[in-house]
Amino acid sequence: MLPWNYGFEWNTGHVVFLGAFYTVLVIVATTVVNAIWRSRRALRQHTLDELRWSSDFHELSAADRACRHVITGELRSRECPNAFDCRKCETHARLTANQAPPFAADEEEIFGMAFPLDRFYHRGHTWVRREPDGTVTIGLDELGRRLIGAPDALQLPAPGTHLSVNGAAFRLKKRDADVRVLSPLDGEVIETGTGEWLLRLRPDRLDEQAFRHLLCGSEVRPWLMRELERLQLALTAEAAMASLADGGVPVTDIAAGYPEMNWDAVCGEMFLEP
Repeated sequence: MLPWNYGFEWNTGHVVFLGAFYTVLVIVATTVVNAIWRSRRALRQHTLDELRWSSDFHELSAADRACRHVITGELRSRECPNAFDCRKCETHARLTANQAPPFAADEEEIFGMAFPLDRFYHRGHTWVRREPDGTVTIGLDELGRRLIGAPDALQLPAPGTHLSVNGAAFRLKKRDADVRVLSPLDGEVIETGTGEWLLRLRPDRLDEQAFRHLLCGSEVRPWLMRELERLQLALTAEAAMASLADGGVPVTDIAAGYPEMNWDAVCGEMFLEP
């Protein structure tokens, strides 16, 4: 019986029952409100990320907006019309429809830099590796690591944060550069690290479509060769040009090798943040 029912009398049992009833009611209501608030916040952040990336993408040079199939030599010229989001590209779907899976679990070595082919690569220099438990780990690729060297500061998102493709995944500081590293996937951060990988993510989706915009397998070498050419252009000092153009191996900490360089501009170019 409830207090508004005729004949109700208060006793210890009623107090206990009603206390438990209203406690559960408050917990359910709080959970629903929190879920709605978090969903609206994630949607708002996703929209902001999309707007910022769209603006940044169109500020890139025409050459830097090249379609991945131009980089691999399949097409002579084409600017990406989808801001590097191949998941909604009909041309990419057509060109890859009859291709075999493009990578195996081995490794490319490019100018002394290791690029394992058991993972996917984002054009902003992060990698994504699928883990047996359905999560993915994310880290900087080898060229990205050598560009930053030992960062002066590392700002990782808190567990529970939802990331959007091409939105901010984490931030790095190196000398005068404050680098916003782009997220390669949509998903929720469940753990952060400081070793080989920096983020463990629970992706929104795990099907093939979710990874379609990322590079892998035979695409990795031509892409990295092009990235080294872009780095040559960003490093305008003659010493830098010679060390890279002659086939030399980029040093472990490229920033430390060029103390007078405008490192904010170099990192902005390479991490797709004009």
